[in-house]
Amino acid sequence: MEIVLSDKSYEIIVKRHALDTVGEWIASLWQNKKIAIISDEHVFPLYGEKIQQQLADYEVCHYTVPAGESSKSLEMANNLYDFLADQQFTRSDAIIALGGGVVGDLASFVASTYMRGIAFVQIPTSLLAQVDSSIGGKTAVNSSKAKNMIGTFAQPDGVLIDPETLNTLPELRVREGIAEIIKCGAISDASLWNDLEKLTGIQDLLAHSEAIILKALEVKKTVVEEDEFDNGSRLLLNFGHTLGHAIENTAGYGKISHGEAVAIGMVKISQTAEKKNLSPAGITDKIKAMNQKYQLPITYQPWEAEKFYTAITHDKKARGSSLNIILLAEIGKAYIKKIELTEIKEFLLEGE
Repeated sequence: MEIVLSDKSYEIIVKRHALDTVGEWIASLWQNKKIAIISDEHVFPLYGEKIQQQLADYEVCHYTVPAGESSKSLEMANNLYDFLADQQFTRSDAIIALGGGVVGDLASFVASTYMRGIAFVQIPTSLLAQVDSSIGGKTAVNSSKAKNMIGTFAQPDGVLIDPETLNTLPELRVREGIAEIIKCGAISDASLWNDLEKLTGIQDLLAHSEAIILKALEVKKTVVEEDEFDNGSRLLLNFGHTLGHAIENTAGYGKISHGEAVAIGMVKISQTAEKKNLSPAGITDKIKAMNQKYQLPITYQPWEAEKFYTAITHDKKARGSSLNIILLAEIGKAYIKKIELTEIKEFLLEGE
């Protein structure tokens, strides 16, 4: 699969045991570069040595960050800048992001800003990163006010996805990736939604992960190619995310997973849309049933409307005095609705 953009194109490889070919893959992309592998304390012990052994022709170093959302910070980015400077990295060198969404977002943000930008690739090892955050060029760290508030658009030189890495994931991390797959089916691919309905559950999905990942990536590829900088159709990928990010923020990062928060966000936004006749009757029940099938939550307590409102008004998707929210016209078709900031509390935070 290839992402084709006006200024840059790159290949996404989805293949079981692809980690066995990292050396050949990197050689096809880069020559004469120092390489820094940025990973976390859980992932690097699993795959780091294997990858380093395949890069014997390169000068390779590595930096591991603590696992979890708290590492997606300016403080950690600054630690990485210092590390790269100490290793005498120049604009001719490169980064491999090895890990889940936190590592991918952090490492790509650092790569895009160190010396105004150096090359990087993504090797996502979580389902969430494989179907969502590793492609499309969004990089970010969190601020104290909102998730992903500080970031850039920077495309990788390539993405290598090995579904075998999912076998080492805790089930919670598998579930949160499934939330993004459900979102992809809901907004743009009724056949993917039907596939999810036919599968018997999480283990069956993992058995068919290559095909499911490819379908979810096709959804993202299409909107990224249409709207690289998130001004139009790419906003559709935010279904469930406006409220989901608010839940993550108010709970404290790491207290509820991103996927769980998005799952709840999809239910809540659809509930309110149904009440306002902006989405068809019964669509919330379909989303609830799909979430429950894959052991994802459908509610959140305590429901703290004022805190959510504050978080949402800081959300990066707010544009001036308005906010774009994503609603479903039907399963497999979403649309963007612009609402005024003054409407947000009533529209999104109506009581349960």
